[in-house]
Parts: sequence; C-alpha cells; structure tokens
Amino acid sequence: MTITATYETPFRRRKEGKTDYSKRLALVKSRKLRIVVRKTNSRIIAHAVKFDPKGDITIACVDSIDLKKFGWYGTNNTPSAYLAGFYLGKKIGAQACVLDIGRKHPSHGSVIFAVVKGAADAGVLVPFNASAVPSEDRLNGKMLDEYAKKLGDKAKVMFSKYIKAGITPGEFSKAFEKAKSEIAKVKA
Repeated sequence: MTITATYETPFRRRKEGKTDYSKRLALVKSRKLRIVVRKTNSRIIAHAVKFDPKGDITIACVDSIDLKKFGWYGTNNTPSAYLAGFYLGKKIGAQACVLDIGRKHPSHGSVIFAVVKGAADAGVLVPFNASAVPSEDRLNGKMLDEYAKKLGDKAKVMFSKYIKAGITPGEFSKAFEKAKSEIAKVKA
C-alpha cells in the first residue's frame, strides 16, 4: 500500500513571503545576468547576479552609500537610485541583463526603474518600458531643487546631511551632474 501526502510543506522562503519561486525560475531560465534591486528605508542596493547551481554569484554590487566618493550624498531617493544604477552599469559594462525586483510590485516612476534607467544609460542592455521610468526632473534632482526653494530656510534642516556632504540645497542638479560625470570615468 502506497501512502501519499495530502499536504506538502512549502519552502521556508516562500512561507516567509521572501521568494516567488515561479518568478525566480523564469528569470534563471533566461540565462542572463540579473540586475537585482532592493530598496531599504535609507538606501538603494543594486547587484549584478549570475546563476550558478551551487548558489548565485554576485558579479558587481553598488550601494547608494558608495556614491559619497563621487560627491553625492546617497540615500534612497530617485537621483541616488539613478546614480547607483549608472555606477553598476559602468562596473559590468555592456551586457544583456534582466531586472529582478523580487516580491516587489513594479510601480511606474519608482526608484527601481530609476536604477534600470541608470544602468541602461551606462550601456547595459536591459529591457524596460520607458513609460515606467521617473521623469527627467526627478532623475537629475531638479525636483529636489524646487522643493528646497519652496521650503526656504527650513531646507537647511531638511537637507542637513546633504549640507554636511557639501551639497547646498537648491544645487542638487549641479551636484548630480558632477557625480554622474565622475562615475562616467569608471572603467568596467
């Protein structure tokens, strides 16, 4: 007599809501490098990951905190996400990749698509819908400039960490362009 199980225990990461295995299998089957983007409360983290049966191999990693060495105070905002993606793209060069956002739902105009736009501008071949990318004013910091002007004197309090990093409120787009030009000098 054969006994069959009536209940199958799900994988731990599926049970915890961390991994969608059907989505992951589709990404792995593509045999392309994956751009893995994760957003925390204080930073953006982007990895270029290659599948290996023994475990994924990280080819390159960029944290928005790494942008400080290029003159940008990296947080989890849209310009930081774009620059992180641009830096990752410069590190890995022109390769065909797919986007891996994990269990996050793709939201048009989100920082996830800012990372993808940055990587694509650096030469990475990654498919994405251009309508999902944030506006150019959000990407290059002009929206932050307008917000700082609207705040007036309160901007010094609101953007105090930027001031410590040497970025004056109202000049975010200039600092963004300077950081982008410094990152553009990075060789793969």
